[in-house]
Amino acid sequence: MPQGILFDMEKKTETKTKRNYGLVWTFLKGSRAYFLCGVLCAAIGSVMEMIDPQIIKAAVDNAIGGKPSSFPAWVNAMVDSVGGFAYLGEHLWIMALGLLAVTVVKVIAQYGQRVFNTKASETLVKTMRDTLFAHIERLPYNWHMKNHTGDIIQRCTTDVDMVRRFVAEQLTTLLRISIYLILALYFMFSMNWKLALIALSPMPFIFTYIVIFRKKMEQGFKVCDETEAEVSAIVQENLTGVRVVRAFGQERRERDRFNAKNSEYTDLWVDMGKLMGRFWSSQDAFAGLQILLVFVFGAIFCVNGRMTAGDYIAFISYNAMLAFPMMRIGRVISEMSKAGVSIDRLAYIMESVEEQDKAGSWDAPMNGDIEFDNINFSYEGSSEILHDVAFKIKAGSTLGVLGGTGSGKSTLMLLLDKMYLLEPGQGCIRIGGVDINDIRTEHLRKNISMVLQEPFLFSRSIAENISIAHPGMKEEAIREASRAACLDETVTGFTKGYDTFVGERGVTLSGGQKQRAAIARALTLDAPIMIFDDSLSAVDTQTDARIRKSLEERFGTATIIIISHRITTLSKADNILVLDAGRVAEFGPPDELKHSGGIYQKIYEIQSGKDTEEEGKEAEDDGR
Repeated sequence: MPQGILFDMEKKTETKTKRNYGLVWTFLKGSRAYFLCGVLCAAIGSVMEMIDPQIIKAAVDNAIGGKPSSFPAWVNAMVDSVGGFAYLGEHLWIMALGLLAVTVVKVIAQYGQRVFNTKASETLVKTMRDTLFAHIERLPYNWHMKNHTGDIIQRCTTDVDMVRRFVAEQLTTLLRISIYLILALYFMFSMNWKLALIALSPMPFIFTYIVIFRKKMEQGFKVCDETEAEVSAIVQENLTGVRVVRAFGQERRERDRFNAKNSEYTDLWVDMGKLMGRFWSSQDAFAGLQILLVFVFGAIFCVNGRMTAGDYIAFISYNAMLAFPMMRIGRVISEMSKAGVSIDRLAYIMESVEEQDKAGSWDAPMNGDIEFDNINFSYEGSSEILHDVAFKIKAGSTLGVLGGTGSGKSTLMLLLDKMYLLEPGQGCIRIGGVDINDIRTEHLRKNISMVLQEPFLFSRSIAENISIAHPGMKEEAIREASRAACLDETVTGFTKGYDTFVGERGVTLSGGQKQRAAIARALTLDAPIMIFDDSLSAVDTQTDARIRKSLEERFGTATIIIISHRITTLSKADNILVLDAGRVAEFGPPDELKHSGGIYQKIYEIQSGKDTEEEGKEAEDDGR
């Protein structure tokens, strides 16, 4: 591999590592003190475990065996202050009491570690979820269009929990491993350096094995994580689209689709289990070999008089502590690989650029004329949808928008609401002569009330859905908006009235009821600009007429934009905009356009007979 490419790869890896550490450090805000206390307790507990073998060694060699002490001078001074090793040999209960005291301190430290770690990990999870959710809420509309909801949910749940587990459990384990290695090796070398070298002999093989397997595990965990996101996306789509699945009898097809992806996911984890099984069993084998070597050579050294019985017992204890890191380090590396993949997936969200207002943006008046000036626009990766679209809407007037599917009607409204931004050279949209890119986005959207083509209702009561922009709104105000949307009579007929719980995405309501609830929600804003994006398509013509009449009475000064395929819905508009293949085909008052010989006249003539017949019919049943 060329040296330059290798250098670039190393630089990217280093940058990615720094980014991951920085992200985790940010998430740790609010829980760092708890983790620090947990780490301190873990350190105390580990040190206490190291003292136990020394007390046993002193009891066997010095107190009982009467051999000269090899402990540091400060330890000998402490022993002399209580009568010396000879006195302790006659009163072994004192040494037993010392072991008990060490054990009590160790137990308290372990308890503190568990309490602080639990508090820290739960605080960490809360911080991560709050941070991620707040950031996702501020991401541009087009980001959400490019990312599956199921995948985002999986990142905010499974990946968050994976990072929590690593930080809360494995980092503490790493600290314990470090303490065990340092102190165990110190005591082992101080007792018998030759046997210590024998105990360390498997280490080079262990670390070589770790380097080989770590990359394989990281890649495997990444594929598993991405596949789990695909499984979550299928589940999310089927749960939210359950009516469509049932209506078209696609239960078996969707079940087979889910089973296939779930089987793929299961097989991936089975393969990962085999890989990790080989890795862990090899680690355990090396650890077992190390323990065996110490047992055999330690016994030989004792028989040859090169090691005391107390040293041998203490050495075995320290060797067991050294074996713990050797067995645990493989699992820590495994969890580190998982956490690394999860942090990368969370970093993708956190590094996505939030919506940002242009420098100098301000809260401009929103009750002026709306002007679309030579708009040319295309979605990312697609051909141009809008071509030189230019027209003007007088303040306080009503504009009807008509056009075939894919002609760009909804796109125009999304551009007006800054869901997508116009780049230089793509034209300009002005309100009251001010470029909307110079208007603060939050202010703009608060003053544009939009009813989308596919109304979305949350899993809350009807009252909560209608008053979502004004929490705590009085019931009379809610009912007033509902009456304007011709919904009040329907809701009062429900057993629980406005407290009726709406299922996910409004699944418990009919299409017309959902549209009217969305209209009522929009009416609570009293915004100077109202947009109805084909939002009357699921109501009958009589209800359509009643809603339009209510809008005229309620919003005489508001600028209203109505997108519809129904001529009667647009007939009372001041002007009609007809789009054809992303271009302005016609613009003018409806009375003029229906005699112009253009697209509007053709549609008017096709629909006029049908609409005349429908005007005499009764309104459709709300349950349909």
